[in-house]
Amino acid sequence: MTDDTSTPGSGFDSACWLVRDQEFAKLCKSALAENKTALLDALAGARIDPVEVTFNGYADNGQVDEAVIDGEGGDAELRLVNIGIARVEWGNPVVVRETRSVKDAIEKLVYDLLQQTYGGWEVNQGAYGDFLFDVGDRTVTLNFNERIETSEYTQHVF
Repeated sequence: MTDDTSTPGSGFDSACWLVRDQEFAKLCKSALAENKTALLDALAGARIDPVEVTFNGYADNGQVDEAVIDGEGGDAELRLVNIGIARVEWGNPVVVRETRSVKDAIEKLVYDLLQQTYGGWEVNQGAYGDFLFDVGDRTVTLNFNERIETSEYTQHVF
């Protein structure tokens, strides 16, 4: 099988690229499930439920806002609690394990979910919305609003 990083002029092997992309998608899905479980476990342990995170993107820029937390542990400092998460990179079949604060893990999970669900969410007119982490139900809900610019053209020849 030809590597998709072959030398110029040798051609692009789309079948190879497709296989690598499918393998990467599987790794992403597995890492996402693992990270979600670790994060929800940590939030439950801190007696935090729910968590809301808003995002906004446009003109090729996007940001995730600070998490709003509630519950008995709502005053917990999420930067002080660390969890292990999985990270994957395109072209690397090895899942990297790293330790991050719960706050950073929330941000990473939100960016990963946005990228995997709506790649390019920050491009052109962009999108905005929020994520709701329901720790008790062990779900993460994405409320997504895409900005759409339209144009209508009409020509009349009489």
